[in-house]
Amino acid sequence: LGDAGAAYRALCAAAPREAATYGQLSPAQIAKKRRATQRWQRRELSNFGYLMELNTIAGRTYHDLTQYPVMPWVLSNFDGQTLDLSDSTQYRDLSKPVGALNPERLEKILERFESFDDPEVPKFHYGSHYSSLGVVVFFLVRLAPFTEYALELQGGRFDHADRMFHSVSQAWRNAMQSLSDVKELVPELFCQPEALLNRRQLRLGTKQNGVRLNDVVLPPWAGGSAHEFVRLHRAALESEYVSAHLHEWIDLIFGCAQRGPRALEACNLFYYLTYEGAVDIDSIHDPVLRSAIEAQIANFGQTPSQLFTKPHP
Repeated sequence: LGDAGAAYRALCAAAPREAATYGQLSPAQIAKKRRATQRWQRRELSNFGYLMELNTIAGRTYHDLTQYPVMPWVLSNFDGQTLDLSDSTQYRDLSKPVGALNPERLEKILERFESFDDPEVPKFHYGSHYSSLGVVVFFLVRLAPFTEYALELQGGRFDHADRMFHSVSQAWRNAMQSLSDVKELVPELFCQPEALLNRRQLRLGTKQNGVRLNDVVLPPWAGGSAHEFVRLHRAALESEYVSAHLHEWIDLIFGCAQRGPRALEACNLFYYLTYEGAVDIDSIHDPVLRSAIEAQIANFGQTPSQLFTKPHP
């Protein structure tokens, strides 16, 4: 165990192999230089592999829970007995951010957006974010070391059971209905069944309806198997439908609809502090204000670096 720990620490401390090659290039310049998009178009990269490459270039990393890799909800069917990956109605609309998928909720969000008036804060559609420290530990609370991070966030105890990740279907419904829940997914839900299993027999609490949290409740089409869920979920990500529409989601998260007029048109504007370069921390001399802004940036979500300024092919 000691040797493994030393090896892990050495890996974490090692500089990326490409560091010398890319020098002071911006993430957008690195994306262009690596030609990842062209490799994806030639199907040399899977959809999962391409998204992980974009995440890495945009500054997302497994070593920082505040800037963790982000993946999309790709399905909309989490209640059916079967899953037909050739049926386009089984999928989520990738051209819209999570917050804009439900027309009734979007109407309320737009009403709030239009009525917001603050001379110091730009208008935004969403006060919460699709990727944050809280989102990561929500999905991965059953895995170490995320369990310990979840406990630390809640002062040594787990969050209320009704707010924890209990059911894939319920998590999707919350993301479709709640005004404060617009979370996307984490990579583990496409590759790591253990994230859905309570193998450590953690005492995660009991919901108000008397249901005790244990393993994550899976869609019926998974047949009660976390491995089957991950297999089919990954197959959905690699499907022809998602391959044909993934560029639309990339525009929202990493591209031209991430900020500015196109983000406004797509109903994809988040609180201004979530954007890279929104504030110059070094110019803030008030220690209390500086600490508050740093905490906001660290804990309430950060938008990835923008990699593309034109529509993704």
